[in-house]
Amino acid sequence: MNKKDNKADYVKFFRQSSPYIHAHRGKTFVIMLSGETLAHTNLSNIISDIALMSSLGVRLVIVHGARPQIEDRLQQRGIQSAFYNERRVTDKQSLESVIDAVGNMRALIESKLSVGLVNSPMHGARIRVVGGNFVTAKPLGVHDGVDFKHTGTVRKVDDQAIDQLLNSGYVVLLSCLGLSPTGEVFNIEAEEVATQTAISLNAEKLVFYGSKDGVINDKGELISRISPVEAQTQIHHLAGEQKRLLSSATKACTEGVDRVQIISFQVDGSLLMELFTRDGAGTLISRDSYEEVRRATIDDVAGILELIRPFEEKGILRRRSRKELEREIHWFKVVLLDGMIIGCAALHPFDNKGVSVAELACVVVHPDYRQSNRGDLLLSHIEALAQEKGIKELYAQTTQTAHWFIERGFDEGSIKALPEVLKEKYNRKRQSKVLKKILG
Repeated sequence: MNKKDNKADYVKFFRQSSPYIHAHRGKTFVIMLSGETLAHTNLSNIISDIALMSSLGVRLVIVHGARPQIEDRLQQRGIQSAFYNERRVTDKQSLESVIDAVGNMRALIESKLSVGLVNSPMHGARIRVVGGNFVTAKPLGVHDGVDFKHTGTVRKVDDQAIDQLLNSGYVVLLSCLGLSPTGEVFNIEAEEVATQTAISLNAEKLVFYGSKDGVINDKGELISRISPVEAQTQIHHLAGEQKRLLSSATKACTEGVDRVQIISFQVDGSLLMELFTRDGAGTLISRDSYEEVRRATIDDVAGILELIRPFEEKGILRRRSRKELEREIHWFKVVLLDGMIIGCAALHPFDNKGVSVAELACVVVHPDYRQSNRGDLLLSHIEALAQEKGIKELYAQTTQTAHWFIERGFDEGSIKALPEVLKEKYNRKRQSKVLKKILG
């Protein structure tokens, strides 16, 4: 790729990310950095990306863990780790190692957020970090006869104090330690602290850093988007980190957090890609409709024109005027991804000698979003609309995608087979293929 292409890609990315920059400003994000994240070579880049988020006006709470660091200190002191149901049993002797490891990780994060060298990405960032006793804990207690001792769970998050600090421009840093009203220290899972903090603050986003690209299903495929209900069925097939993260994400969504992202700490820029591009870089667990198919409205005309214009210029579609589109907009279906129209299709019904028939037209999916069978999704919605209207025959004309229609149950025919109203409109210069499908 040459220098000109690099500049063009940069401009394209910057323009596409601008709606997200505006949307994220003033919003509250909770970001969890696991101990594995803090130990990875990509940490400096992650901290730089977090600093960028702060400079763009995002209200940030960082929650960090220290699992591998705690394990290292226990081994150095000859203390055997104890676990039950993947939870660490923290006795008094182990607690010293936990406090030591967590304190060191806190200092590491603060030091990296303080870097301001001229030749560093953090130059001029001026990040102000503050922490405190914002998480009140209680003992996890005894489960199945196992006393978890100084392993705890969140009792309360002081959301008012955190909110005041965020309003004052601070980045709030929380650890996996919680304090009880009696002055005891408890070791809490970082995922739980992050989840309860996001719920208490009514945060717009909760971001988990993990070792994988996101949630991986039993076929080894990345799940890019999933609803909390769908996530519940996936949890049973997962274990370890994946199970913890998806369980926490689902809980957060069901208790008020709009969106939760699970991304990889091993992928440089995963946070920016997830938050500033429509396709993201990990797994999105969302309460709202991130992607939807719906009937078009008059407000969609400009978006449809922008989508179909390149196809008209290449001769793939016939040209449509704005007035024509406005007149027929109620027959269009559109696919929206984060508010952007990335696909459309139209159904034009008419009577053919007493039989209700229709033409399928203007089937378009943006080239950048042709994965995930969005064309099939559009077709199924159009066919459902046709059957709802009692349409028995569906016709289509195409110059380049005849095989796509044939693979989906259409039969190729001749111009003579077209109903009279379509035959009169047929453009012989385009020499479009004629296709027909009988609807059940």
